[in-house]
Amino acid sequence: MLDFKEQNDKEREYYSQDFSPMNEVLKRVRNAIVTGQKVNIKDIDLTGILEFKGNETLVYVTLFQAGNKFLRWGCKRSEFVDTLNRDVEKIRQSSRFTDFNPADENLCRIMIEYTIERKKVDKKDLKSQHFTDSRFEIGINGLELRREGVSYYYMPTDAISYSHIVLGSVLRTLVKKTPIAKLTNKISERVKILAASTEYEYYLFRSRAFVTYKDKCIALYRGNVRFTEFSYDVLYNQVINSAEWLIKNMYDDGRFLYYYECMDDTYNDHEHPNRPIDNLYYNDLRHCGGIIALLRAYQLTGDEKYIQNAKRALDWSVTISKPHDTQWGTALFAYYNDKGKLGGTGVLLVAMMQYRNITGDKSYDDFIKGYVRHILSRIYDSGELLGYFIHPAYQGGQPLVTMNDEERKAMFSFYYPGEALLGVGLFVNNFKDDEFLNSEAKRLGEKALDWIIDERPKIYADLFTALPSDAWLMQAIEEWAKDEHFRKENYFNFVFGDADTMVQKTYTRDDSPYIDYDGGYYYEHGDHYYPDGARSEGLVAAYYLAKFLGNKELEEKYLNACKHVAMCQFHLFNSEENNYSHKNPERSKNSIRFKATRQWVRVDSIQHVACFFARLYMAEN
Repeated sequence: MLDFKEQNDKEREYYSQDFSPMNEVLKRVRNAIVTGQKVNIKDIDLTGILEFKGNETLVYVTLFQAGNKFLRWGCKRSEFVDTLNRDVEKIRQSSRFTDFNPADENLCRIMIEYTIERKKVDKKDLKSQHFTDSRFEIGINGLELRREGVSYYYMPTDAISYSHIVLGSVLRTLVKKTPIAKLTNKISERVKILAASTEYEYYLFRSRAFVTYKDKCIALYRGNVRFTEFSYDVLYNQVINSAEWLIKNMYDDGRFLYYYECMDDTYNDHEHPNRPIDNLYYNDLRHCGGIIALLRAYQLTGDEKYIQNAKRALDWSVTISKPHDTQWGTALFAYYNDKGKLGGTGVLLVAMMQYRNITGDKSYDDFIKGYVRHILSRIYDSGELLGYFIHPAYQGGQPLVTMNDEERKAMFSFYYPGEALLGVGLFVNNFKDDEFLNSEAKRLGEKALDWIIDERPKIYADLFTALPSDAWLMQAIEEWAKDEHFRKENYFNFVFGDADTMVQKTYTRDDSPYIDYDGGYYYEHGDHYYPDGARSEGLVAAYYLAKFLGNKELEEKYLNACKHVAMCQFHLFNSEENNYSHKNPERSKNSIRFKATRQWVRVDSIQHVACFFARLYMAEN
């Protein structure tokens, strides 16, 4: 294998060239599909673009159109033009051909994908965790199963079209095409038979793929459009357009569309797949994340519609607030799905305080004080913040006034304490209308911060991971640092230590064989990359903290790191250019996915990236 730098340089050089010749090929393929005439490309010079080996290179032509499953044919011929003509002929003969309108380039998009670098591998060496010659990389590699002269293919772009992210999904899809599918209807049994079989040869390959977009041609990498440089314009547009998507997909009661599968235009999320359509799962914490994203969009634009819809969403959260008594008076907590989560109240307090700070609207002040009282009541004698107030699996679903060591560990969360402390920090710094509650929040907030920084790593050491995940706490410390009393070295060391680890555990331009890994996080080098907006919110908080403290070296380091990871996350955005395979492209347009190839969208997959982008945009604009 080439070293990564040399390999990546060659890939970047390939994608930097002019692909207008391939655009002309696609136009002529479209004409042939419409008219039935032969494709003629003798006058088109594809040198440097096409890597074609006669009778070896498999070439697929695929039609994509909203509402339809894609229509595809692939074959091998001695000449590229003959391969295209055979593909066109078979597509036109399909019983589903009349479902498509290839004459309209705005409706029907056409892809050409052809194989390169095919090699035989031993199935026992087929892995996706380490950079080896037999690594299967989702969206980059295709997989061929061959038995008795017949081949069955999973193309690299199938990862996008089928919304896959792991090798297991690939094998489950492939085995359905083989004779094994006739032996049993159980997918798990089919995979077991394939794994035990010695009849199939395995081949890894890569591909080049090009898809039409109106009158243009897009060269795809991992089935996606490519971003090659950081851009504040891209940041801004993705924040605003994703906020528009949130508003467009709000319900009358103020909730957001919680989950969307772009591949098949459905709403059942992967964690709750069997919920009926009239009672889909919803999550109150992620709902509040949607509110925060709208508030960030308002900060960038000043457009009142974002405030108005944020208020609609806040009004829904108010309806799930439940009271209980504390030594500070009546408290309120978010109660939803039979649970009272510390994070549910914490993120709601964050959203409500940010709304108050931005608008000056004090109409929610009684709720704000109620949420603060609740959070203070969840600070244990030691300073530990208890993760749940009500959980149906513990103590009969009654309020968890105290919890034993086993219960606390079972309900441990990296996120909830940071969310709560960010909310309380915003209260301490901005809510001066209740002097006593403010002073209590400072006193107990400091106790909780001291515990979480100094004691939590000792008590829960086994729950920490190589890649930090406590971005909410990083944001909380950034907020608390605005008060001189809370400018403690150990607090800052936590933020900058986690930020430094994130920077270290980010793929760079030359340490991965895949050029779109640049800016993605990993736990261990070799992991499939994480284009992670949630963690990046902590990284941008580290930048703002360094700037506040006047540490120019760290300020510059973290700003550059933020730009680096942001460029990787640009690829998660569902634009008109890259949502070609979605069943309902109009609905998916402007949403933000979880992963590069998985086509899941959730309200928090939008929130984290949009909020990170908004804060990064505001850093220098």
